[in-house]
Amino acid sequence: MGESWLPLLGVAAAGVVAGFVNMFAGGGSMLTLPALMLLGLPPGVANGTNRLGMLVLTASGAHAYHQRGALSLREVVPIAAPTVVGALLGAWLATSIPSEWLGGVLLGTMLSVALLLLLRPAIFSAARESQALSLRERPSAIVALFAAGLYAGFVQAGVGFLMLAILGGLLRYDMLRANALKLAVALFFVAASLGVFIWSGDVRWLPGLVLAAGSVLGARLGVRFASKVEPGRFRWLLFVAVLAGCVAAWLRL
Repeated sequence: MGESWLPLLGVAAAGVVAGFVNMFAGGGSMLTLPALMLLGLPPGVANGTNRLGMLVLTASGAHAYHQRGALSLREVVPIAAPTVVGALLGAWLATSIPSEWLGGVLLGTMLSVALLLLLRPAIFSAARESQALSLRERPSAIVALFAAGLYAGFVQAGVGFLMLAILGGLLRYDMLRANALKLAVALFFVAASLGVFIWSGDVRWLPGLVLAAGSVLGARLGVRFASKVEPGRFRWLLFVAVLAGCVAAWLRL
């Protein structure tokens, strides 16, 4: 594929930043997906390759939260199940869309999520102190989780914010537990969607592994700040970074 090391270092740097912000908010893929497209990967391949980095990131982050005692594994599978079903369908749709359309759809979706985060941050907020609800107590969350999985399978970028909205807004998990559970559940639906992209031949392993290495480093740094950082402080910074990355990637299409 002929990548030089300089663009790969840019992908690694994007992975570090993505890993950091994903530990206490989300939106890491809104940085890494444009970075992969700037590397020269076609939109569909960038979309698939990005899942490799996200798989390692979510595994590393979930493990770190579990070590800190912030993650209850028995809560993961019931919440993960509807997201996995949605992710499989979403990934199939992403691999079925003509490549000449996909780039614009991906970049437009990421900009829309970043703008919504900037203008309506309360939509994506988790609860502060509350008693968490089960899916039996809040069955509407099952539909919301399926929809989040569908979105994650299709584009992935920004799904962390959607998961926080569901886990915090609907199921009433506090911020720390919502972030931990978000990563553990994401491990399931990212693995499911990655399998679809591998099957379709839309994964490039070298940039994906470079992205994964950077993501792990960023995740380890981010977990240390997860209980101290207010995600809203990063809204403007994230929006500007996403806007710059998407515009640059669009010009390259």
